[in-house]
Amino acid sequence: MKIKHIAMAAMLLAATAAQAAVSPDEAKQLGQSLTAVGAEKTGNKDGTIPEYTGGLTNGPAVAKGSGMREDPFAADKPRLSITGKNLAGQEDKLTAGTKELLKRFATFRVDVYPTHRSVVLPKQQLDNTAKNALSAKTTDGGVGVEGALAGVPFPIPKSGNEVMWNHLLRYQGHAFATKFDSWNVDASGVPTLASTGEIFQEFPLSDPKVSEPAKQNDVFFRIKLSYSAPARRAGEALLTLDAVNPAVQPRKVWQYLPGQRRVKLAPDVAYDTPNPASVGTSTYDDAWVFNGALDRYDFKLVGKKEMIVPYNNYKITYHKNPADIVKPNHVNPDMVRWELHRVWVVEAVLKPGKRHIYSKRVFYIDEDSWTALASDAYDARGQLYRASFDHMTFSYDVQALQTGNHMIYDFVSGTYNITGVAGPHGGTRYIAPLKAAEWSPDSLAGAGIR
Repeated sequence: MKIKHIAMAAMLLAATAAQAAVSPDEAKQLGQSLTAVGAEKTGNKDGTIPEYTGGLTNGPAVAKGSGMREDPFAADKPRLSITGKNLAGQEDKLTAGTKELLKRFATFRVDVYPTHRSVVLPKQQLDNTAKNALSAKTTDGGVGVEGALAGVPFPIPKSGNEVMWNHLLRYQGHAFATKFDSWNVDASGVPTLASTGEIFQEFPLSDPKVSEPAKQNDVFFRIKLSYSAPARRAGEALLTLDAVNPAVQPRKVWQYLPGQRRVKLAPDVAYDTPNPASVGTSTYDDAWVFNGALDRYDFKLVGKKEMIVPYNNYKITYHKNPADIVKPNHVNPDMVRWELHRVWVVEAVLKPGKRHIYSKRVFYIDEDSWTALASDAYDARGQLYRASFDHMTFSYDVQALQTGNHMIYDFVSGTYNITGVAGPHGGTRYIAPLKAAEWSPDSLAGAGIR
């Protein structure tokens, strides 16, 4: 595996209680050899990864109030199609989960399209990122962040925790709403609607009016989720708040269950608790490939690597007919776009004395967007257990990442789940933030009554 190894000094610093920001001389790389968010500006030697030239700034028009976006790269044709028969020579560029799917299923295919470095963030995010490089630090052994403005907190990362925080704080706009389906496909190939829900996601730190660094108990991510299908889940609702330092302010979750007719705290909605939205095919911290606190794993920054990963997946994200997507054994390969990109590789190993069903996880985080595009999860025996993928798109009309369509394969049970199938329900709408009263636990009861 050809990986650019991180310097030993940086690894030693990662073990300290507070990770130091980079030096002014290092920070000068931003906007020069590095992009404003810390990606390598140049392409690769053979031209299969192009130079970064500013991202997608002239995408197709989006109707006012619409959540649907056209594929700006629909005319592209695959430059390579990988199957189990021609896998040789490509293994080094594929995740363990991708290789397992190719080996297991003759019908699985990886269509590799020309690489487009489409992501570009608003100017305020870029300006803040330059400031963060000199001021942002991790705290409590990498579990929290301090001194960070809205933007990439660690554009020149020195530790695995810093890369994971870049993923957690990736720019997704200020607020949006999506109605979506979650589908499970069992080992016999039968698809079942696991849930239909409507989710409001808000990122308070991304409010353009916020000009001060986040305080330790400030909420950076909050979701309000209500389910309408299937019948057994209709009326359920969930409210989740995540702060920039879970060691100071742990995740807060409230749940409304129609049968009980009351709102209650739900501290188990975290870590490896099975997620009922996927009928237990995934854990709560599998959502969006990874979410939640970093306290149960040691995150090692392995380095950067060229990998074939899902990217610019407008087709599957905005497709209107789920039957075209969910197929036996795996999603329809015709629906998924793969590209070659440079990603940061982070290996997470379960800490001694901590509990989780995954003993090790490997994350692949895009250098341009800081989105976790894929992960491999291993069980207590060290065997590959599950593999996750995110079908990231760039919402070019608002300069924000959309990472709601994600999926997970369970290699033990032979099942898979895809969540965030929003095309049938009108896609993703960027909205004004909800009123403060709508983020109170009491608001769940009114929203959840059938």
